Amino acid sequence: MTLKRRQFLRLAAGALAVPSVPEAAPALDYPARPVRILVGYSAGGVSDILARLIGQRLSDRLGQPFVVEDRPGAASNVAADALVHATADGYTLFLAGISNAINVALYSNLDFDFVRDTAPISLISRSPLVMEVSPSFPAKTVPEFIAYAKAHPGTLAMASAGTGGATHVAGELFQMLAGIKMLHVPYRGSPPALADLIAGRVQVMFDNVASSIALIRSGKLRPLALSSHTDALPAVPLIGDFLPGYEAYVWNGIVAPKNCPAEVIDKLNAAIAAIVAEPQFKAALDHIGNTAVSDTPAKFGKLIADDTAKWAKVVKFAGIKPE
Repeated sequence: MTLKRRQFLRLAAGALAVPSVPEAAPALDYPARPVRILVGYSAGGVSDILARLIGQRLSDRLGQPFVVEDRPGAASNVAADALVHATADGYTLFLAGISNAINVALYSNLDFDFVRDTAPISLISRSPLVMEVSPSFPAKTVPEFIAYAKAHPGTLAMASAGTGGATHVAGELFQMLAGIKMLHVPYRGSPPALADLIAGRVQVMFDNVASSIALIRSGKLRPLALSSHTDALPAVPLIGDFLPGYEAYVWNGIVAPKNCPAEVIDKLNAAIAAIVAEPQFKAALDHIGNTAVSDTPAKFGKLIADDTAKWAKVVKFAGIKPE
């Protein structure tokens, strides 16, 4: 999903126009100068917007600019590589996401280990995916879809927003657990995939809720189930209700290079936890289809490690290769 920069600036200025909260006397002089937040995708996308929203509020709270630097390329590996080779002093941070967990298995030539070479600070957002079909598709539930797929082997096409991305691996995890096989059809982003899904040229997609919610509400797409809970679609069941063990969601959080001082990590974690609790920040993330959440560094690190292991199994099962 891409928002025009002018629209983003109105969103950030309006939704987050709240007074700065004075901090107690800090235990260390951090930050004493501007901080970079590296982003692995182009300006105007959800990752860029998330980084700018959290960066603005960190600037307000901690008294120094948190400057977003977009370094797109190789499914965010370019920016991740710059992060792990940066000085571990807290002045270079990175907006990590589910793609970084997937990339560990997807790319065999990386000269870094994302789990080993980063220091988790805090989760900031998560968003589920929705399994959806066109209204003309005969299956109206997940069990009916699985039965249809088994009765028509090799005939169903599954769209995604790109090979190896969340919308792809979520569908491959479904196939692995359901014991079915579909043809993967990758697109360059969700909009063209959704257009073909509505037209019936592909039969199913596991898309970000934010990209599909308007089409679902207008009746152009039928949601069968969610990969995890969201208040945006409270009546839609979870895929895990029918396939035990199934869970997938898009997440983003802030990490630093390994060996970043613990005092810096703790200070950033406390600031992010306070920001995520702000109603204005929650509203800003709701606007782009994300739920504001935070976590301890240890729990966020466990999420990254667990997702890395889970998606490695899926990548191997499906034989996914980067484009």
